[in-house]
Formats: sequence, structure tokens, C-alpha cells
Amino acid sequence: MNISKPSYTILKENIPQLKFSNNEVLKSPKKIKLRSHYLERATQLGNLLKTKVRIYFMDSTNKLIRVNTTIWAVTADFVILKQGITIPKHSVVYIE
Repeated sequence: MNISKPSYTILKENIPQLKFSNNEVLKSPKKIKLRSHYLERATQLGNLLKTKVRIYFMDSTNKLIRVNTTIWAVTADFVILKQGITIPKHSVVYIE
């Protein structure tokens, strides 16, 4: 996916200081389903091969943020990273 909005990189450890909106960032049901697929695949890569991925997500001010990390698990509502750090699934825009 080509992301046209500029993003900035943060460290995984700084995610808990961010605030997230309660709104879904993706409008298309197809894109939401595709995001779930990519998150599941990234979780497998992280657990089996210890591979890091780039997660693009929005905070409550609609800033596009990027973090380079390993996904440990995905629940119905959250993406779980190392040290119990979480990102709301509805805030994730793209994974690469």
C-alpha cells in the first residue's frame, strides 16, 4: 500500500504515552479484513522467525505513526507487542 500521508517513527516503548481515538481508521470492510490478514501474518512471522514489521497507525490527533517491532499476538481489539504494549486494532492503517 502506498501511504501518501507523511509518518514519523517512534520507539515501541513510547506507545503507552500516546492517546488513541475510538474510531475505526479504515472505512472499507474489505480493507479491515485485509488488515486482519496482514496482522495475523505478521504475528506468525514474529513468533516463528522473530521478524520485525512496520506498523502504521493513527493516534487521537490523526498523526500517522510508524513503529518497527515484532507482533506477539493479535486479539479482536488489540495488537500486542513485547512487554505487554498494545495498539488498538482499529487504529492500525497498514502493516509492512
